[in-house]
Amino acid sequence: QVQLVESGGGLVQPGGSLSLSCAISGFTLDYYAIGWFRQAPGKEREGVSCISRTDGSAHYADSVQGRFTISRDNAKNTVYLRMNSLKPEDTAVYLCAADFRLFGCILDSREYDFWGQGTQVTVSS
Repeated sequence: QVQLVESGGGLVQPGGSLSLSCAISGFTLDYYAIGWFRQAPGKEREGVSCISRTDGSAHYADSVQGRFTISRDNAKNTVYLRMNSLKPEDTAVYLCAADFRLFGCILDSREYDFWGQGTQVTVSS
């Protein structure tokens, strides 16, 4: 059974940091690019970051560039998203997703095959 389970969300003050994890089971991470997306109430789902299956090349949305870092540990079948300098506008449910893609990665939710349930991130003082 394919499962992606996010963890690490919570409440943090502006300027703070959080690390999210996406634990994957039911398939091997070696064949999938992984993306992080977020969805705030009343807004469309937004691509945050993605990482390729091969060389670990990554892409970031302009809104998080320089603040967020994506990484993967194929041996642990886990992908991480380190979020620094958090802002109130980063508040959303964060979801990870898997895309069966040989090369590169893309921040288009329509390309992703499997999704987790999400973890809430709230940035507020």
